[in-house]
Amino acid sequence: MKSLLGRLRQSRLASTFTILATLSAGILIGSFVTHGVRGQEAKVDTSDATPLKIPQPRELSTDFTRIAKQVGPAVVNINTITLPKEKQQGRRNPHSRQFQPQQPPDDNGDDDDDQDDGQGNFQDFFNRFFGGQGGIPDEGGQERESLGSGFIVDPRGYILTNNHVVDKADKIFVRLSTDPDGGNIQARPAKVIGVDKDTDLAVIKIDTSEPLPTVKMGNSDGAEVGDWVIAIGSPFTLSQTVTAGIVSARNRTIDQGQRGQFQHFIQTDAAINPGNSGGPLLNMAGEVIGINTAIYTQSGTYAGVGFAMPANTVIGVYNQLISTEHKVTRGSIGITFQGNLPSAVSRVYGFKSGVLISGVQPGFAADKAGLKPGDIITSVDGRPVKDGDDLVTDISARKPGSTVRVGYLRNGQQLDATVTIGDRAKMIAASSAGQEQEDNAGPAAPDASQSKLGLSVSDLPQGAPAGLHGVLIQSVKPGSFADEINLTSAQGMVIVSVNKHPVHNAAEFRTIVSGLKSGDDVVFELVDPQRPKGGSSYVGGTLR
Repeated sequence: MKSLLGRLRQSRLASTFTILATLSAGILIGSFVTHGVRGQEAKVDTSDATPLKIPQPRELSTDFTRIAKQVGPAVVNINTITLPKEKQQGRRNPHSRQFQPQQPPDDNGDDDDDQDDGQGNFQDFFNRFFGGQGGIPDEGGQERESLGSGFIVDPRGYILTNNHVVDKADKIFVRLSTDPDGGNIQARPAKVIGVDKDTDLAVIKIDTSEPLPTVKMGNSDGAEVGDWVIAIGSPFTLSQTVTAGIVSARNRTIDQGQRGQFQHFIQTDAAINPGNSGGPLLNMAGEVIGINTAIYTQSGTYAGVGFAMPANTVIGVYNQLISTEHKVTRGSIGITFQGNLPSAVSRVYGFKSGVLISGVQPGFAADKAGLKPGDIITSVDGRPVKDGDDLVTDISARKPGSTVRVGYLRNGQQLDATVTIGDRAKMIAASSAGQEQEDNAGPAAPDASQSKLGLSVSDLPQGAPAGLHGVLIQSVKPGSFADEINLTSAQGMVIVSVNKHPVHNAAEFRTIVSGLKSGDDVVFELVDPQRPKGGSSYVGGTLR
């Protein structure tokens, strides 16, 4: 047995040595072979190889190339510095998104800087994104720098850009395309000539001893969906960056608040990123048809949808900002109205186009001319009015003190009135002061009764604002008609009429509702009891 085990051990050792010897031989042979190949490569004769030559540059000029060379010198880099401020209590988190109850738009708007910087949450998001490379306003005592773009429109140094590029900046500097890269980009100090928050536009100026190159302004009304466009700017501090795309939509509103009345953008898929803000959007004639202002993004960078303020709007604002007052003055007649009305509202109130007045500001132009809530403005100086945007565009362009003939419907009767245009800013200030003096409505008395619409309402409580009539919405039944037309969000509002029939108490409300049947259009006129002079809103639908 021991002899057998010994022979097995010897056999295993012999096999192991054989394998190792074979591997060693293979490695040596491979090394010699490799050495031999390398040696052969080194000895190859390449005397017959022809060296490559750099050819003469070929001019492959395109319209894009021509426009970039033509307009590029007039596009500037804007650098701003905001000095540290004392930390303020209750500062809003700039990354948060808060949604406020929608208020009826008006032909005034709102210049109150305390209301979300006057931009609305959606626009505020865009402005912060485009504000530049410095990030969030610092709370640690450090300077904040941001970057944007602009373009020269006057050889004496007048530059157009976005308001949010220079807003709250303590120092503004401009670098021209001819200034060397890597140099001091703060070499040319600029001063603000004027700003317009409603359109997010600003005019700044640099001193110059010689005429500067300028852009050529175009007519943005000529821009069509599908047209090629070019954007030039300084994304991510990369100055003189040129991108191309097409006009993907027109008349696009991205802020549903009051500012949205003056912001009807050209939409484009030309790539724009942080730092492009304030730069030009050009047509294929090399003309500026817009100022790049915002993009839609979920990542913080280009996602294929950008927005530019149309040149025709820009030109009108610029001409007012360089005037002696350096501000934009807009006309107003002192009304509020509701945009995007349900079709049931227009059917019940008997109009296809026009503006249904929600509220009239007491003591102002429309009130003095006899216009009332529920009237439907159908024309201005004989020109038909399509909708609220159309009305605002017309009225805001008129000078305060001028008069306009307004055609309107009241209870199906065509009437007209002469209205004196007022100063929008002054009307806003007076209206805001009046709202602060209003008393809030008292608590509602509970009422568990339900109508066939799925609404629980109650009479107005004692202490309700004088002159206010109607019933208070207490609750909405899930899945009911009222729920379907989104009256759930209107709890606490007052129904003042149903299908133009005034409502004074719960009993009257139930009488009106009892006469409704399936297939009827039902429109509720609502008033906020805490802002009874703030105008009406209208909600409606077709009863199933």
